[in-house]
Amino acid sequence: MKQETDIAIALEYDGAHAPRVTAKGAGELARRIREVARQHDIPLHHDDQLVEILAQLELGEEIPETLYQVVAEIIAFIYVLKGKFPEGYAPYAPPEEPQP
Repeated sequence: MKQETDIAIALEYDGAHAPRVTAKGAGELARRIREVARQHDIPLHHDDQLVEILAQLELGEEIPETLYQVVAEIIAFIYVLKGKFPEGYAPYAPPEEPQP
């Protein structure tokens, strides 16, 4: 059984480039990273496998292409939580009932 380590990774995404690592740390530093995120109303996402991979990256390094899909899904979900949608996006609405 693997012993869990308290690790936090912060990513930044500017929309023009791949997301990059802007902070990472274990133990007390991880707790501080999460605290600062909460203070700035930045959503947190817990994924042990993703953190394990991201922890291998250096500060300032962009995420590898193999993580684009999973990170894009997380970022898209955060945008929805914050009420932000791409230009021209129309949330799905069920079709209207035909009028007699």
